[in-house]
Amino acid sequence: MAAQYAIEGTTAKGIAASVERGVSEGGLSPGDALPPVRRLADALGVSPGTVATAYKELRQRGLIVTRGRGGTVVADVPSVASRRPPRVPDGLVDLAGGHPDPAFLPVLRPPSAVGPVYGSHRAAPRLAVLEEMTRQWFARDGVPARHVTFAHGALDCIARLLSTELRPGDAVAVEDPGFHHLLDLVPALGFRTVPVAVDGEGLVPESLRTALRGGVRTVVCSPRGQSPTGAFFTRTRRDELVAVLREFPEVLVVEDDHNAEVGGAAAYTLAAAGLDRWAQVRTASKHLGIDLRWAGVACDAVTLARHDGRMLMTSGWVSHVLQEMVAGLFGDGAVRELVAAGETAYAERRTALIDALASHGIRAVGASGLNVWVPVRDESAAVNGLRTHGWWVAAGARFRIAAPPAVRITTATLAPAEARRLAADFADVLGDAQATYGG
Repeated sequence: MAAQYAIEGTTAKGIAASVERGVSEGGLSPGDALPPVRRLADALGVSPGTVATAYKELRQRGLIVTRGRGGTVVADVPSVASRRPPRVPDGLVDLAGGHPDPAFLPVLRPPSAVGPVYGSHRAAPRLAVLEEMTRQWFARDGVPARHVTFAHGALDCIARLLSTELRPGDAVAVEDPGFHHLLDLVPALGFRTVPVAVDGEGLVPESLRTALRGGVRTVVCSPRGQSPTGAFFTRTRRDELVAVLREFPEVLVVEDDHNAEVGGAAAYTLAAAGLDRWAQVRTASKHLGIDLRWAGVACDAVTLARHDGRMLMTSGWVSHVLQEMVAGLFGDGAVRELVAAGETAYAERRTALIDALASHGIRAVGASGLNVWVPVRDESAAVNGLRTHGWWVAAGARFRIAAPPAVRITTATLAPAEARRLAADFADVLGDAQATYGG
């Protein structure tokens, strides 16, 4: 435990609040050890059961984790501490954010006039025109579209699905490496993350089967444009995964197809396979603009009822003004052409960097999506070395649980000529690291 912070309290709630305050105010940092239960109980003059209850609450809320003989420590990403991306230093080329190229995003034009309404939209939360467009969007790729609904973005939807499906302590299977915001979200909701290995075709079937046999109740994955590796399901891999999932029909499978329009890969989705419990989430942010906090969801009837029932009790609906904007963009032929041009450019830029790195003997993957994943021995050395050459890339630690180290490079805005320069700089950095660490 950090020496400067003393936990206080005489009740379980008071002790838990003291720890939470320490985390949120910086007195306790990720990885800091908390006192053993009996030691803290003696120090505070309370029973060990009181401290144990406080620690249990903190674990369920994602603030602390227990690591066997390593004791109880503050979580790497505690749920009360916002992990915002660091500011990109002046003069560096930002290749860390995972964002699309603004050149391929349309100008957003809100409706010119929005009339006032009496009451609320809870009785009719979805605009009929956008609902039909959403059905067609999913049906295009073979996803059943009888039951569709809307959410305020992919993570908003996934959080609602998990919270209605699970109870604190339940296990969620996630990709490893995987989407860093999801890896943060699951423990913050009080659930356990169970890593499932990923290769070039997405989830590895045997790794998924092991997770499911261990009691996982929900699986979250990406069928294409997987972040950070760019993996995508082939038809064969999809069928292999479906065979595994059919052994566990009660498990909810959530697909995050956020790169549906710009991923550069065909759709072989689990959602189209006739599973009992499933949902697929698609967003507009990657191809229409990051300010469009809107997602379409297709799912089974039970999942729809649970999602919409929870939304009804909270925000109620997605803004109809926002829905009108999305519908207008969906129906605009010029926007569709712009998005298609973006998908082509993203594929060219990914390939350019992978080929340039390969020319220097550096292996990288990125078959779809906006990023390239480069395995390295030392993430810090790679990130800091590239920084000295003017590049800002993301260390892989935030994307992985048990997967080997790597760095993620966003190629959405990286021109081929820049890719060749980056690859040469990367080779220099790795050469320096080998000299430093003895090859």
